Amino acid sequence: MKRIRKAAVLGSGVMGAGIACHLANIGLEVLMLDIVPFDLKDEDKNNPAARNRIVNQALDNALKSKPAALFDKSFASRVKTGNFDDDMSKIKDCDWIIEVVVENLDIKKKVFDKVDQYRKAGSYVTSNTSGIPIHLMLEGRSEDFQQNFCGTHFFNPPRYLRLLEVIPTPKTKPEMVDFFMQYGDIHLGKQTVLCKDTPAFIGNRVGVYAMAKIYQLTTELGLRIEDVDVLTGPSLGRPKTGTFRLGDLVGHDTAANVIKGIKANCPDDEQASTFEIPKYQQFLLDNKFLGNKTGQGFYKKTAEKDDKGRPVILALNLSTLEYEPSAKSDLASLKLSKNIDDLPKRICALYDAADAGGQLVQKSLNGLFAYVSNRIPEITDQVFSIDDAMKAGYGWEYGPFEYWDLIGLDKAIQSAEAQGEKIADWVKEMRAAGHTSFYKRVAGQRLCYDPAEKAYVSIPGRESLIVLDNYRDAAPVFKNNEVILHDIGDGVLCLEFISPHNSIGEGVLRGINEAIQIAEDGDWFGLVIGNNGTNFSVGANIFMIAQLAYQGEFEELNMAVNIFQQTTMRARYSSIPVVVATQGYVFGGGCELLMHADAGMVSAESYIGLVEVGIGVIPGGGGTKEFAVRASDEFKEGEVLIPTLIERFKAIATASVSTSAAEAFNYRYLLPQRDLIVMNKDRAIAEAKKKVLELAPNYTQPLPKQVTVLGQTGLAALYVAANELKLGRYASEHDIKIAHKIAWVLCGGDLSGTQIVSEQYLLDLEREAFLSLCGEQKTLERIQHMLQTNKPLRN
Repeated sequence: MKRIRKAAVLGSGVMGAGIACHLANIGLEVLMLDIVPFDLKDEDKNNPAARNRIVNQALDNALKSKPAALFDKSFASRVKTGNFDDDMSKIKDCDWIIEVVVENLDIKKKVFDKVDQYRKAGSYVTSNTSGIPIHLMLEGRSEDFQQNFCGTHFFNPPRYLRLLEVIPTPKTKPEMVDFFMQYGDIHLGKQTVLCKDTPAFIGNRVGVYAMAKIYQLTTELGLRIEDVDVLTGPSLGRPKTGTFRLGDLVGHDTAANVIKGIKANCPDDEQASTFEIPKYQQFLLDNKFLGNKTGQGFYKKTAEKDDKGRPVILALNLSTLEYEPSAKSDLASLKLSKNIDDLPKRICALYDAADAGGQLVQKSLNGLFAYVSNRIPEITDQVFSIDDAMKAGYGWEYGPFEYWDLIGLDKAIQSAEAQGEKIADWVKEMRAAGHTSFYKRVAGQRLCYDPAEKAYVSIPGRESLIVLDNYRDAAPVFKNNEVILHDIGDGVLCLEFISPHNSIGEGVLRGINEAIQIAEDGDWFGLVIGNNGTNFSVGANIFMIAQLAYQGEFEELNMAVNIFQQTTMRARYSSIPVVVATQGYVFGGGCELLMHADAGMVSAESYIGLVEVGIGVIPGGGGTKEFAVRASDEFKEGEVLIPTLIERFKAIATASVSTSAAEAFNYRYLLPQRDLIVMNKDRAIAEAKKKVLELAPNYTQPLPKQVTVLGQTGLAALYVAANELKLGRYASEHDIKIAHKIAWVLCGGDLSGTQIVSEQYLLDLEREAFLSLCGEQKTLERIQHMLQTNKPLRN
């Protein structure tokens, strides 16, 4: 079995350093090399620090980057640096060597000359090129090199963008391809997509076409770029950058090179005319207005402030080539996009809209449908490969063929052909055979149409995933308006949140209790709580809290908070194992639920925190109590206990949110002997199911804990810590009031000294503190501000 223990990254640019950091994220020992500086002074020619200046500066920049390239700062120790002249021989110890040097074939070949000289036989060598045909790099290479070489194209930033394109050559041995398809998925957390060795592979070939088509249509329809970015951003289930802001983000020189490369190297592409650099983009290139990296591109940030204190941003008028302030749009399609919450319905409504915005959406999608249909079998043999690439590489909610299914196969064909687009023959043959969609579900499994087989086939690698949409056709075990309880097989249940943003309100709490009761009473091994949403949960439904607080209904609020507390405790002390699977935001009540489960199968990109201070309260669903429990568990006889307590206190008082699952262990939101990181978020629920089955055979219902609290001794120390936060201007007066309430619960109240108390005693203190803060005017102001702006107010 092939194992990767140590990797070498050759090239330390933005991509090289990013890849090196992500390999460190997964626990590999990494060697990153780059060139020796050309401008070394004579006295520095034998100085290792000077010779490694380029690579060391690159690593330093990566460590300072935001968003962070590393899961945890300490992982930087896993990356060692060097240079091509002095340290290339060290690659003999590496199992995987990945080339990430400048996009120049001659330079890459020179690097591979040295790689072939020093690498050990059987080690894998890959290139991260985005534009050079992979097979051209084989010239002059040894047979072992050729058999163990392919392309592995990451997208920037490598930690966050989930697409990994695997591009074999005719000489690549099949087991290497199989290895990286699986390794990328399981260990790197990527959506791996097998590509043919064609220009720009899949993601950039389709993505650049989509961008170029919208550029073309924007001028044709006389639209403003700000309106286009709204229409082609979240309105269509795509990133908020839309199209023109994406161009600024990528860099117009980079985008232009890719556009020119596709046009030059794909002479048979029927959309070659689309890949023309428009006049306004050439204007940006000529003036070196390259986007974010030069401070202006399609958009230009000014020093002027608007009435809310934000920088005024100007947008390029594509006709006059002058920058102008944004103006309120009267496009009906824009209003429509804001009024329909359901994404599939919104997409269909925009496609049918009659105004210029609707025409942009319809014509761009029609062009996309035609384009991708004609790329099979040129760039890939499979429909799902194109969809996977666009979702994972460009952040689209739907891939092109999935959009097509939403609009309707027949409707889109007729519309596209009326527009003059040419739909591929295989699509028409598929329709003539009676098939009306590219995807369908059969017996809980999602199948995809295969143009070569002329039949629906299972999607490789998906058999081991648990996708809750595939259970929609089966009758749920239980359902209310905020949850669905699924039977996910092998005697395991999965509770899915379906509330807005997966917030935790009355329906979710009832659902959790009902799900545990069903599992306890029936022939079930246990319960998974998880979903396939972007975020596990944004926390408690603060609108419900706000209504009760504004109206002074404190008896009802007390009851609601008590139900929340008892629900998390029910998860802790049930007679069956409860395992939580997370991804994205795991805030507030979502974090409290995770902390009370038997285990968490936590995707690497889980951002976990008790954030209640942001709305002027303390964690009231057992979170503050649980930190007291965890501090107690860490206390060791004979040691000074206060530092441990202060660390737990600061995490809550500053509403600390981990920037990764790995960092959540530092805050003690996660525990080493209990919780596990799952690199690929698509596998979190399946791993949680495995954990339930692992725990179930010998599961014993836990006994309530006795908790050591420090009373007045602890309070004094925490009040000092709170004052330091105030002196350091990390906290306002109201923050300090909240911090004192947190300290009160963590220390067990005003006890004379160290004592042992019950969890329920601490829950009562927690609930009392929560309710008292809900009566504060500044808390009500924070809640109102959060509801109105979705941002915290520090008043």
